[in-house]
Amino acid sequence: MQEQYPSKLLENAVEEFSRLPGIGRKTALRLALFTLGETKEQVENFASAITHLRNDVKHCKICHNISDTDVCPICSDTHRDATTVCVVENIRDVMAIENTQQYYGLYHVLGGIISPVDGIGPSDLEIDSLVERVAKGNISEIILALSPTMEGDTTNFYISRRLKNFGVKITVISRGISVGNELEYTDEVTLGRSIIDRMPLDVE
Repeated sequence: MQEQYPSKLLENAVEEFSRLPGIGRKTALRLALFTLGETKEQVENFASAITHLRNDVKHCKICHNISDTDVCPICSDTHRDATTVCVVENIRDVMAIENTQQYYGLYHVLGGIISPVDGIGPSDLEIDSLVERVAKGNISEIILALSPTMEGDTTNFYISRRLKNFGVKITVISRGISVGNELEYTDEVTLGRSIIDRMPLDVE
């Protein structure tokens, strides 16, 4: 039976909150009622933060990580190893690896992985821009840090073939991460060790 609301405005708010990942209608109702109990200033600050996030956040023109500026703080940090680039699927993976405090190179965010079932091909990802970065000759190692799934392995293989003739060292994170696991859900110690114990990727 559909829940009845005393206010159409409350119902609209519940509808919007319930669109968030992992938020059911009961939780959405609690969030809406909590918001209703906040001060006008607090609600306006919340709404403003969401609006600015959607309208003003940028993607780094080098690595495609999110940033407040055209070049993200990681790419502009002169203390990082600019000769090593860690290739990841998404922004959450950058955050996960950074939290390990075991990696000090740069990143390249693909924006996904090759998945024919989902209609995602190489042209849908930031692979061409990765090849362009390597072609400039300033990079000595590419670390492929994609989730150990069939789609991740397919993407690893495709990228390694595209980079094969550039003479750059290509490595993959060690299989300390269980097959099928998403990178972002791996504990920091295991993920950090997997980066340190990375292995060369041989492509014939």
